[in-house]
Amino acid sequence: MKKHYSVVIVGAGSVGMATGCYLAKKGIDTLLIEAFDPPHGRGSHHGETRLIRHATGEGGHYVSLVLRAQQLWKQLEEEVGQMLFIPSGTLMVGEDDAPFIKETVKSATEHSLSLERMRANEIQKRWPGFSIPEHLVGYFESSSGALLNEQCILAYKQLGLTYNMSLKNNTKVESIDFSTSGVAVKTTNETVYADKVVICAGAWTGKLLSSLRLPLQPMRKTLGWFEANSKNYEHPLLPCFYFNVENQKYYGFPNITGGGVKVGRNDSERETDPDAMSQDFGKYLNDEGDLRNFLEKFLPGAAGKLIKGSSCMITKTPDKDFIIDQHPGFSHVMIAGGFSGHGFKYSSVLGEVLSEIIIHGQTIHDISMFSISRPALATVR
Repeated sequence: MKKHYSVVIVGAGSVGMATGCYLAKKGIDTLLIEAFDPPHGRGSHHGETRLIRHATGEGGHYVSLVLRAQQLWKQLEEEVGQMLFIPSGTLMVGEDDAPFIKETVKSATEHSLSLERMRANEIQKRWPGFSIPEHLVGYFESSSGALLNEQCILAYKQLGLTYNMSLKNNTKVESIDFSTSGVAVKTTNETVYADKVVICAGAWTGKLLSSLRLPLQPMRKTLGWFEANSKNYEHPLLPCFYFNVENQKYYGFPNITGGGVKVGRNDSERETDPDAMSQDFGKYLNDEGDLRNFLEKFLPGAAGKLIKGSSCMITKTPDKDFIIDQHPGFSHVMIAGGFSGHGFKYSSVLGEVLSEIIIHGQTIHDISMFSISRPALATVR
């Protein structure tokens, strides 16, 4: 059995799978090691759909990355002959001075992105499924929409395997030993060696890199699918949506796959240990309660029976920006984590970024804001 690879990737979720595929396409001898069988429900990438927005409320420094990510998702669709992106558009709603709304408008203005401002009555006329109070405003981005996230991971997986990417599923990494000449990755079954390693193990990244004391906090989040009372809540009669109202943030999707209207809260979470995390939706009253209250107020016809609920993990940094950088002591060790609940849409371009650094030692993309040594991380370590 092969024991040495050019590159080992620890974690085959969204970013790991994309990176492995890009490296394999370039002929790089690559092994992915994954504790489960992707796509799976033990990380941050399950739940059928993910938003992809171009006018980014998280900051203008993400815009160039998400535009490239969109191109790469389209390229992946063409390579595998499968629809992965649903062009539903995204409606953002909130008070004009809501931080997320202000940052979204700023990003659109600075990068000349199309963003249609709409009054409450205009929103309800175009999409009768919404109920919008008069004091709120909307911004519609027609070029954005939903990614079928689990299908995206499967597409990268299948494509990578055709290029001889190696993948070990259901294999837990116990430790990684770094040396100046390479790395030794110890699993429960064996030890494999590589010239370079990419560590993108989601909520387990901090545990695998405990010596660095990275401020990575795994968080439990919940989402639910609800039964709607009319076709007004089905795609394409309803766009994806993101609400920043009363200092709260909710997001959701029309009924795309037939499983109901999906909604989640983006600012309500609980700290968790990834090794103890379970599918325990309903453990807390607000698991369903927060979601139902939002729907009753803003999408009343979608506040029907809870079809299903799900718990997932995100891994937050203090400033909610990613970590994409080399290990401070070993340049052949790449770290990718802390995606803070908004990383999936970027996973295509982050795979490109990481593969470029592994092969060329640098990337054409500006990732300086994701430095492991930035002040926002250092102040809490």
